[in-house]
Amino acid sequence: MKFNNKNIWISAKDYFFIVIGLFLFALGFSAFIAPEGVITGGLAGLCQIIYYASLKFFGWGIPVALSMLVLNLVMLAFAYRIVGKTFVIRTIFGATLISVFIGVLQPLFHGPLVENQTFMNVVIGSLMCGAGLGLAFAHNGSSGGTDIIAAMMVKRTNVSMGRTMQMCDFCIISSSLLIFGLDAGFEKLVYGFILLLLVSQMADLVINTNRQAVQFIIFSPYWEEIATAINNEAHRGCTVLNGMGWYSKQEVKVLLVMCRKIESQTIYRIIKSIDRDAFITQANVNGVYGKGFDELKLKMKKPQSHSAPNANLDAIPNESSKDGISK
Repeated sequence: MKFNNKNIWISAKDYFFIVIGLFLFALGFSAFIAPEGVITGGLAGLCQIIYYASLKFFGWGIPVALSMLVLNLVMLAFAYRIVGKTFVIRTIFGATLISVFIGVLQPLFHGPLVENQTFMNVVIGSLMCGAGLGLAFAHNGSSGGTDIIAAMMVKRTNVSMGRTMQMCDFCIISSSLLIFGLDAGFEKLVYGFILLLLVSQMADLVINTNRQAVQFIIFSPYWEEIATAINNEAHRGCTVLNGMGWYSKQEVKVLLVMCRKIESQTIYRIIKSIDRDAFITQANVNGVYGKGFDELKLKMKKPQSHSAPNANLDAIPNESSKDGISK
């Protein structure tokens, strides 16, 4: 990456929001979830299990912050080739930061902030953790752990980060029964699954807020001016379709525009500044893939090798045969 003022500003902004997001996650975990003894998902939940297991069998618990840092570094060593250098550097930064935040904040909270309200603490903590993770992901950061697995899945498939986190976290939360037993751990297990759902949904919501796309269909006699303005001012493509008004039996031009949801107001302003009587429809679309939008990630099947590669050569015309006559 070339170092110029624009790139430096973008990187600085990303790191700023990564710090804010990870602090929000650490605060939600340390102040609301960990004091209730509820096992969360991700590496934090796995490290909670390590803490309780070591406390149960050895009489002392391995600090969550320490085990998070060690496990993160091990996982990154395996993920380096898939997720790339930039993600690894930011994840090392994020993993170190989240370990420091949890190491500092967790000793400050000996009990939940909202006393005798386990469900409320789980809900508040889940929303804070999900928002923190989503904010970090949206700016190309990571807290490590199952985030690394999620990033690898996104690189290879169309499975969302939140869905991947759900699958990993389900296994981690379920394993809490091995530590607490069925009688004592069932209630914590239920709270853990509630936490899992809220964290993943909140993370997806924050990540996808700026990626949601909308589709405009515009009817106007000033379609040329509107299309040109959308190209030049909104920097979005505009497709002109042929149509016919059945009442008037007149041919009309219809404009089709795809844009991000946050750009919809810009499109409206452009249209209304040219034709206040334009007929406009707007619809949310599930996904827009291609140049200027999201990349479509699919696993392509490898072409099958044929044992007889020349078997169909007779069906392929060549330069020496034209009009069915061989020279």
